[in-house]
Amino acid sequence: MVKVKTFFKRHLGVHIWALTVLALFIIYWIGISSRAAANAVSGVTQVIKDSYGRLWYLFPFSVGECFCVAFLAAILVWLAVLFHRLRTRSDKWHTAYGGLLGLACLGLTAYAFLCVLWGVNYYADGFQEKSGVYAQPVTVENLDRVTTDFAARLTALADSVERDENGVFAVPQDDIFAASTGIYKNISEEFPFLRRVDRVPKRMVFSRLFSAMNFTGIYFPYTAESNLNVDSPDCLLPANIAHELAHQRGIASEQECNFLAVAASLASDDPVYQYSGSLMGYIYLGNALYRVDKDRWKEIRQSLPEGVLADLRYHSAYWDQFEGLTATVSKNLYDSTLKSYGQAAGIQSYGTCVDLLVAYY
Repeated sequence: MVKVKTFFKRHLGVHIWALTVLALFIIYWIGISSRAAANAVSGVTQVIKDSYGRLWYLFPFSVGECFCVAFLAAILVWLAVLFHRLRTRSDKWHTAYGGLLGLACLGLTAYAFLCVLWGVNYYADGFQEKSGVYAQPVTVENLDRVTTDFAARLTALADSVERDENGVFAVPQDDIFAASTGIYKNISEEFPFLRRVDRVPKRMVFSRLFSAMNFTGIYFPYTAESNLNVDSPDCLLPANIAHELAHQRGIASEQECNFLAVAASLASDDPVYQYSGSLMGYIYLGNALYRVDKDRWKEIRQSLPEGVLADLRYHSAYWDQFEGLTATVSKNLYDSTLKSYGQAAGIQSYGTCVDLLVAYY
């Protein structure tokens, strides 16, 4: 008994750390026990994130990226120190126990905060519950109609955006980011729960790496920052910004944020965002139509002006270069993460965006 007490006293710090992590997971488990509990916890964490988010937005760079680098560095340093102690100390069992438990606590702390700050949102009311706009079964006829409508929008907007010598979308990124804070103004009139004060999202330094992992942006709940991949094609950058700003509003579902990226962009007064949102909507709708009626898809695509086709070709060529092991592993990991939060369809849930687009438009 004395030895047990001595053992726990010797490792008191790491044991308190482990209990703190357990407490965070208990909050998470309570939060996902019912819709009402999830709404309550997500409501509290949203206020907390909005509060400390104001601090991190004072920095012009992505603090979230810095946190990720620091976290990886901390793990490497921890391992290096542990191996050194195992080589130089005589009490190797105690050293290994404290070092490995501490390393586990480090990783679990990050995951526990992710669950509490963001994971609970997957179980709370999303856009569909708050708005009353629900994804409905889609007929081929209605899919055709809405895809045709989006093609017409693109045709009307194609000449309203700057293009380079190859006819590809070339609106300066500075202009796109500067306009981002007003994009949700109009759609918030229809859906007041979307109203909030937006801040200009952050550009990621490691954008190319995120492209290799097939990410166009990421909402970082630890700092409440919206971070954007600025290496991927600019034609969808405005819509991707609108997507991350939807996450900023506590909407966790990827398919709902894709829908809001399109809807908010189209409702805005900015033709650049309108074009980008129309392009994103057309891509989702067109891909769905291609699976059920290739001839009709081809007919609609051929009706698009050359500028739009140039953007579509550039977009496809860019992402084709990243098909490989890294993208596959990243997709599978993200797919598993979504499923762990109750998103049964995993990464395929992005397709539900089409149902919402058809239902709404």
